[in-house]
Amino acid sequence: MLNAEMKEGEILPPTIHKLMKGYNKYLRPFFDNGPVTVGMSLDIASIDTISEINMDYTATIFLRQRWTDERLVFEGNKSLSLDGRLVELLWVPDTFIVDSKKSFLHDITVENRLIRIFPNGTVLYALRITTTVACNMDLTKYPMDKQTCTLQLESWGYNINDIMFYWTRGNESVSGLDTLQLAQYTVEDHYTSVSEAVYETGNYPRLVFHFELKRSILYFILETYVPSSLLVVLSWVSFWISLSSVPARICIGVTTVLTMTTLMMGARTSLPNANCFIKAIDVYLGICFSFIFGALIEYAVAHFCSLSHMDSHIFMHYGHHMHDLDDEMNGIITTISNHNRAKRRKEAAETQTPAPASLELIVSPSSPSGSEPKPEAPPPEPTHWCFTALATVRKVLRSFTCCTVENPHHIDNYSRVTFPLSFVMVNLLYWTYYLYF
Repeated sequence: MLNAEMKEGEILPPTIHKLMKGYNKYLRPFFDNGPVTVGMSLDIASIDTISEINMDYTATIFLRQRWTDERLVFEGNKSLSLDGRLVELLWVPDTFIVDSKKSFLHDITVENRLIRIFPNGTVLYALRITTTVACNMDLTKYPMDKQTCTLQLESWGYNINDIMFYWTRGNESVSGLDTLQLAQYTVEDHYTSVSEAVYETGNYPRLVFHFELKRSILYFILETYVPSSLLVVLSWVSFWISLSSVPARICIGVTTVLTMTTLMMGARTSLPNANCFIKAIDVYLGICFSFIFGALIEYAVAHFCSLSHMDSHIFMHYGHHMHDLDDEMNGIITTISNHNRAKRRKEAAETQTPAPASLELIVSPSSPSGSEPKPEAPPPEPTHWCFTALATVRKVLRSFTCCTVENPHHIDNYSRVTFPLSFVMVNLLYWTYYLYF
């Protein structure tokens, strides 16, 4: 140890050697006189990536920490700028970044550290760090969303009885965001706050930097919204194609459905696969897919109605023919019935007068003598089952007539108006809700 001190004395300048004499870097300043206060400031050099899949962001920052160490007071009016490697000889705060997934200190060409000591014992310690920090995102309004991320600084081992953190200049302690250029976001607001972290081992000081990011929607309008809307408009072209052109209309319908499916799959590649998020872009793509699929179903209905319309004409022609036949048969039956009725009246009148000798009597089996004459019984009336079947056929034909459309081409005419108007109304509701609510 004596040899190490002699070597340090030979290397260090006299002023630094005097300050380091008897200095214990393992003890914090004001060890017996209350907590040491550490002021912090940040300079955001860049925000490299913001990932919705991993829900984090990667930023390069300059972290500056200031505190006073009464053991480093020296005479003079100039500060001492030391080599960053001499920080190993001093006590420094055990600051760490909360929610950091991975961080590293830049070391090209040397470790990017700065240490500066002022005559009153104030120490300035600066670092250049690149860190990846978790950021909880609410993607329900994606891509019209706003995300609020934080950068939290906290003491690892010293609680509030040993160390206190504060921002040196309040909200102005963080700089660099005004000139920051991001790919998909713009920084709308940022502010700082001071809090305490409560753990089982005690309360620890914490500084929090909040910044609000608003996503730029222009990219998504050109990449997703416009193509999906044009696919919906393309599906409406089939309304102006004849119902008899089956291959043309089926080709347009199936092609637009498959293209829309591919577009929906491509829009989800850059998003998390969690099912807890029903995003705004998913809602819009679902609306467009519904309209495209509805146009395909519309042709199926119109084509079916056109076929039913042709069949119903055939059935109705046959029904009218059967109706005329039924009327003719009813006339014949009426004539026969009137003739039978007149014959029964005539027979009833003859039974009331004495029968002539030449009249043939019918002997009743129940009379033993056979002396009681009875008139001959009338023949039974026919049931005419075929006419009941004809009535049933007429009812079935009427039901087919109610289910069919008088002119199937009217379905396309109505769709040319209802589909565009419905799509415009749904778009107004969609954009109003997600932009203003």
